[in-house]
Amino acid sequence: MSDKLPADDQLIKQLLNQDSSAFQQVMDAWYGSMYYVASSITSDAIADEVIQETWISVLKSLPKFEGRSSLKSWVMRILANEAKTRRRKESRNVSLEQIEDSWSTDPRFDSVGHWQTTTSSWHADSPDQLMQADELKNCIQKHIDLLPEKQKAALMLRETESYELDEICNILEVTSSNVRVLLHRARDKVLQVIDRFEREGKC
Repeated sequence: MSDKLPADDQLIKQLLNQDSSAFQQVMDAWYGSMYYVASSITSDAIADEVIQETWISVLKSLPKFEGRSSLKSWVMRILANEAKTRRRKESRNVSLEQIEDSWSTDPRFDSVGHWQTTTSSWHADSPDQLMQADELKNCIQKHIDLLPEKQKAALMLRETESYELDEICNILEVTSSNVRVLLHRARDKVLQVIDRFEREGKC
C-alpha cells in the first residue's frame, strides 16, 4: 500500500510540530482504512466519532511512539482499541467472539487461507462474473456486515486494504493462528453465501 507520505520519522516530526498540512495529508491517505476498521468493530453511524477520538489519543501518545511497528499500524491498533472501548460503551451486553488458538486445514483453502479452487456448483459463470451482479454483491456485503467483529475486521483489512498478516495481528491484538482462523471463518461464510446464491438464486 503506497500512501505517498513522508517516511515515518519525518511524518512524526511534522505531526509533533502540529503541521496541519501533514495531518491533512495523513487523514487523506489513511481515512479509508480507518473507516473500514472503525465501522467493522462499531458501526457506520459512529465510525467518524471513533476516528476523531483515535486521533486525539494518537497525538497525545505520539511522543512515546517507539517505532516497533510502522506508524500506520500503530495508529490502526489505537483505532481498534478505541472502537472496542466505544462498542462496550454503546452496548449493554457485548460478547466478543472467543477464538480458539488452532488452525484446522480445509482443502478449499491454501496455507494462508486463500481459496484454492472454485466450488463445483459454479457452472458456466466464473466467480469473477458472478461478482459483477449487484444482487450478489449486496448479498455478500449483507452477510459480511453480520460477521463477528473480529472476523469482519480481519477480512476487510486483508481483502480490502491488503494488509499483511503480521500487521493485522498488531492491529487486532491477536496471534497469527487466530488471524488465520478469523480469515478462514469469514471466507468460509462468503463461500457459503455465493454457493447458495448460485444454487437457489437468493441471498
